[in-house]
Amino acid sequence: MSDLVPADTTEDVRTRGAGVSRQVAVLPVGSFEQHGAYLPLATDTLVACAVAREIACAYPVHLLPPVTISCSHEHAAWPGTVSISSVTLHAVVRDIAASLRRSGVDVLVVVNGHGGNYVLGNVVQESSARGERMALFPAAEDWEAARERAGVVTSLLTDMHAGEIETSILLHAHPEMLRPGYETSDFVADDRRHLLTLGMSGYTDSGVIGRPSLGSAEKGKELLASLADSFGAYFSMLTSDA
Repeated sequence: MSDLVPADTTEDVRTRGAGVSRQVAVLPVGSFEQHGAYLPLATDTLVACAVAREIACAYPVHLLPPVTISCSHEHAAWPGTVSISSVTLHAVVRDIAASLRRSGVDVLVVVNGHGGNYVLGNVVQESSARGERMALFPAAEDWEAARERAGVVTSLLTDMHAGEIETSILLHAHPEMLRPGYETSDFVADDRRHLLTLGMSGYTDSGVIGRPSLGSAEKGKELLASLADSFGAYFSMLTSDA
């Protein structure tokens, strides 16, 4: 459970905060949605937590427990998927940021594990315009750098859902959560221009879009290491006095 729920005490947070000029909190945001027959509904949460944990191991940040249900409306055709509205997710992140500021933590980084959480970009954009310090991580460029470093074969366009990247990260971080079948579940649908209208069911019967058969634990390890390295630029920017 320590991979999902931080084990900090209030004294741990106090001590860490005393050693930095500006405190940074990291909030993993996942989802609870179908990921084919072999990955768990909590895949995006597990991925976001794995990224956030890697960051917390490398930087003096205040690691928060994850938001586990978000905007998964495009997956509604599959049993088990649960969503909240974008308005609710927007409010949750804003409330968390406000609560952190009241306790002296004035920087929030949202680590997003679900591509359908479009509203998180709006939250960060609006917060920044108000003069608050907030960032969304990883950006597409961070994922691309991680993909190249890890030797991920599938492009970010093709690796849309339950593919090589997500399978690799779970094979590394939570191999016990995978079930047999990812080795034979590859499915490609690069033209998804009507996704917002049709949902995922308009493009895949299995719920998979990508090449999970190419996943490996070693790729997962390198993906996370690369993302932790990429986070350094965010940490410097958010904690500077400029």
